[in-house]
Amino acid sequence: MAKRVGIEVSIAVAEAVKLADVDLVAAYPITPQTHIVEHLSEDVANGKLDAEFVPVESEHSAMSCCCGSSAAGARTFTASSSQGLSLMSEILYIPSTMRLPIVMVVANRALSAPISIWNDHQDIMVQRDIGWIQTFAENGQEAFDLTLHAFRVAEDRRVSLPMIVNIDGFTLSHVIEPIEILDQEEVNRYLPPFKPRYRLDPKKPITMGPVGIPEVYTEAKVAHDQALKASKKVILKAWDEFAELFGRRYQPVETYRSEDAETLLVTMGSISETAMTAVDAMREKGQKVGLVRIRLWRPFPAQEFRKAAGKAKVLAVIDRCLPPGAPCGPVGEDLRAVFYKVPGAPKIFSFVAGLGGRDVTVETFEEIVEKAQAKARKRPRELYEVIGVREK
Repeated sequence: MAKRVGIEVSIAVAEAVKLADVDLVAAYPITPQTHIVEHLSEDVANGKLDAEFVPVESEHSAMSCCCGSSAAGARTFTASSSQGLSLMSEILYIPSTMRLPIVMVVANRALSAPISIWNDHQDIMVQRDIGWIQTFAENGQEAFDLTLHAFRVAEDRRVSLPMIVNIDGFTLSHVIEPIEILDQEEVNRYLPPFKPRYRLDPKKPITMGPVGIPEVYTEAKVAHDQALKASKKVILKAWDEFAELFGRRYQPVETYRSEDAETLLVTMGSISETAMTAVDAMREKGQKVGLVRIRLWRPFPAQEFRKAAGKAKVLAVIDRCLPPGAPCGPVGEDLRAVFYKVPGAPKIFSFVAGLGGRDVTVETFEEIVEKAQAKARKRPRELYEVIGVREK
C-alpha cells in the first residue's frame, strides 16, 4: 500500500527511480540535483537497488554512458542541472533522434555568469529543442509521479524517445513535502518491464548512429519531429492510466479560476502555487483573473492551450529565462505561434521574473497583471519586460 510520508523531494524522485527498477544510473554531481543520484548510489551500494551506478568524470560522459546503456536495452536514468546540462548538450541531441528512451530529471538552475546556484529555467530553455519529451513538476508529489510517468511513456514502443522531468532547484528539490510513495506492487501494475524495439546484440548485429548523408538527413529529422508530436497521445493515455490506478490526474495544461477570466497568468513549475494564491487575492478585489499552468512543455500542447485560454483577452506569460537579444521569452514565443492568425486571439505579453532564485511573490504576480492590462490598452514597443530590476 502507498504511504504518505514527509520526504525531501529529491529523495522522493530517487525513490521513484528505484521503484522503476532501473538497470543503470550514470551521473556526475552538480548542485542542486546531487541528492537524487547520491541517494541512488547509496541504494545500489547497500543492495536496495540491483543496478549499475557509474560515477563518471563529467556530465558529457554521463549522457554518453546513458546512450550506450539504453542502446544495449537497459532501463537508464540520469539527472543534471545548469552548467552540467550545458556540458551534456553535445550528446543530448543524439538519443532523441536515435530513439533511446533515457529518463532524466533536471533540477532547474540558473546559468553562469555570474555564478548562481539558484533556481530559474534558463538551463532547460537553452535545451528546449533537443527533441526530448519534457514535463514540469509543480510540487513534490508531481515530481514523484511524473518520474514514473516518464519511464512509462519513454519506453512505450510507439514512442521510444528520451524524456526529461523538470523540477525547480532548491525551491522544490530540497524542500520536505508530504508525498504519497507507491509500493513496488503498485508501480509494477503501472510500469511494465522494458522491452526495447532495437538493441545492440552481438548475436543480431545492427547499426546505430550511422553517418547521415544529405540524401537521408532531412528525412531522419522529420521522422524524429513526427515521432515527438505523435507521442502526445501516449503521454495522455499514460496519465489516464495513472489516474485510474492511483487517483491523481494530470493534464498537459491545467487551469485555475479561468472560466470567466479576462486576464490569465501563464506559468510553469513551482511558482504556479504562489500564482494561485495571487489569483485568489485578486479575485477578492473583484478582478477577473485566472491561471493557466503548462505541465507538458515538449511536444507543446497547442490545441489544449487554446482551449484553456477560453475567451481571455490578455495573457500575461511569465518566463524564468532572459533571452538576450530575442523579441520575447521562450514561452511567450511559443504562445505567439500558437495564437498566430487565430480569430479573437488574446493579447500576449511576456514578462521575465525569478531569475537566479529571486523571489516571485503574490505581489509580483499582481504587478504583472497590472502591467499586462496597462499594455493591452496601448501598443507597447517592447515585447517583454523584466520584473523587479533595480535601477540604482
